[in-house]
Amino acid sequence: MSASAEPQASAGDSPTAAAARKPRFALFVATACGLGYLPKAPGTWGSLGGLLIAMLPVWIWLFTDVHFNGASASILGRAIDPLLCVQCLVAIAVATIGVWSADRAASFWGQKDPQRVVIDEVSGQHLTLLLGCAIPQWWKAAQTSSGSSLGFITMHSTLNWKYLLVGFILFRVFDIWKPFPARQAESLPGGWGIMADDWVAGIYAAIGLWIARAAGL
Repeated sequence: MSASAEPQASAGDSPTAAAARKPRFALFVATACGLGYLPKAPGTWGSLGGLLIAMLPVWIWLFTDVHFNGASASILGRAIDPLLCVQCLVAIAVATIGVWSADRAASFWGQKDPQRVVIDEVSGQHLTLLLGCAIPQWWKAAQTSSGSSLGFITMHSTLNWKYLLVGFILFRVFDIWKPFPARQAESLPGGWGIMADDWVAGIYAAIGLWIARAAGL
């Protein structure tokens, strides 16, 4: 009887090695801390995550007992809004890590735009509120407080329930509708294609929100 060598299982085929190859952190980010795994309307849950991201900076600010009424800083002699700077940094950070994580998740799941990836909705929704509320209405006096305020997007721009609701609805409408060039942006490679169409939807929604504010919302 001839001895036949049994096939050797390579280390790469073991469950431990397979688990090690799984981009766990990228999936965690791409699914917005697991919101994308929810079975019903994951994109809607991702948008709600974007609302939370928009409110989080000022909540942290208040929790750390930093008094910001009238606070300002200056760079090269020009006054700046520190909260607006934080919001802009948050927007850039979420967009950047979103492109990276969405690309990794799409590659891992073998899909161009997996439904479980919702970091694009988080980024787009945050962009809606940032642009829609931070751009001032120059014919109106700035308000630093509101009885129905849930937070601030800048030192002088409140986030009340009406702004959050209108911004949320507008973003979901434009995200589903995908007006030009949102649908065309989906053809971009990798994570760029996943994220870019939501940025376009966020810009459209921000314009709608700004118009609603200008109309007296």
